[in-house]
Amino acid sequence: MAKGVLDLTNGKILSNLLRVAFPLMGTSFVQMSYTLLSMTWVGRLGSRHEAAIGAIGMLLWLSYTFAVLAMIGVEVSVGQAIGAKRMGRARNFASNASTLAIGIGVLWTLLLAVFAPQILSFFKLEADITAEAVNYLRILAICLPFQFLSVNWGGVYNGAGRSIVPFKINTLGLVLNMVLDPILMFYFGFGFYGAAIGTVVAQLFVFGLFVFNIRYKNDVLGYFSFIVAPKWVYLKRLLFLGAPVSAMNSLYAFINMSLARAASTYGGHIGLMSQTTGGQIEGITWNTSQGFSTALSAFMAQNYAAGKPERGRKAYIYALRIMVSLGIFVSITFIFFGKQIFGIIVPEEEAMIGGGRYLAIMGLVQIFMMFELTTQGMFNGVGRTIEPAVISITFNILRIPMAYLFASPQGLNLGIEGVWWAIAVSTVCKGTILPIWFMFVYRRIKIKLNK
Repeated sequence: MAKGVLDLTNGKILSNLLRVAFPLMGTSFVQMSYTLLSMTWVGRLGSRHEAAIGAIGMLLWLSYTFAVLAMIGVEVSVGQAIGAKRMGRARNFASNASTLAIGIGVLWTLLLAVFAPQILSFFKLEADITAEAVNYLRILAICLPFQFLSVNWGGVYNGAGRSIVPFKINTLGLVLNMVLDPILMFYFGFGFYGAAIGTVVAQLFVFGLFVFNIRYKNDVLGYFSFIVAPKWVYLKRLLFLGAPVSAMNSLYAFINMSLARAASTYGGHIGLMSQTTGGQIEGITWNTSQGFSTALSAFMAQNYAAGKPERGRKAYIYALRIMVSLGIFVSITFIFFGKQIFGIIVPEEEAMIGGGRYLAIMGLVQIFMMFELTTQGMFNGVGRTIEPAVISITFNILRIPMAYLFASPQGLNLGIEGVWWAIAVSTVCKGTILPIWFMFVYRRIKIKLNK
């Protein structure tokens, strides 16, 4: 194996899986903390500002889904190239993915900066809240191209089994963000916009650290260029792997934006704020699952290419056992202590009641969400990103008619809680069907290898 690469095709399965998964989970928690930290400080300014940052959070989620287009492709491609002992091919994938990330990041930033008022009006918030959100979003847009590259390079490290490096870099960025937010918001008097400025500075700092590690420390794959003349043979593979996942997550983001609009319709800014902020709190299980999902993707990619899929299956079983244990604990916490947890972010009684109700409903389905996300990693590792996209897209689309059916007076008349029950029902369906589907896929893989 080349410098900066972890061989996952040999050694103890659980220890190697955890070695990759823990830094990934840490990185996800750090990224979640960027948003939660801003929400916590903004929550001190009131629920109206919290609703604004919640709407922006929906758009940042959408932004991340476009960054995933390059990241998933390079993560799987680098992992499989390493498993096949083709390091030159791995470097070519890294270079082409970096170029792709730059192009997507610049185009998306221009779109957000120009059309921010029209985009944010979708959420049907009061005019003054929307106006503040527009300014906040335009400030954040400054760092998005650099953030897209950082996400892509994180995928390169993940595919090489070096997930500890993105974790360390993003943690340093979070520490800087933690220091800057209160100083800019309260000491320098920037208020609501201080949180945006702090995030921009922190993300540019993270970008700089990635450049230093890749270019000057030369600690992953050897040298690879950041910008190259794209070659279709590599772009085609990157897009084939990344496009289904990106499309799935983009549609998921659009659907959640529609659900946020429904929450605003039936619950006002308190309803939207409860749903968006509660969704960030749910990140404790989402990010844990995503960490294991990405680790399983890298683990299975290397072992699948090396003709050892059984190692990947055993790693999957280990991950599911961990998911069940954590899911039960989180569910109990959300159901019985959701109001108190929400109050840490927004210390207003009305907000705490609404947020507590949201977390109680979501607490019932946390294990199913974890099963869905973990299984996606196995599909990605064998290069089959379409199946989980089909399942996710189908049931996420169904959330919108279910939400209006459950919430509206013409339907079950559950009000804002009807929107949340629609999310819960679809989560159960996805978390049940996808693992069963993968069982059949794995059997076909074993049959093919045994021929």
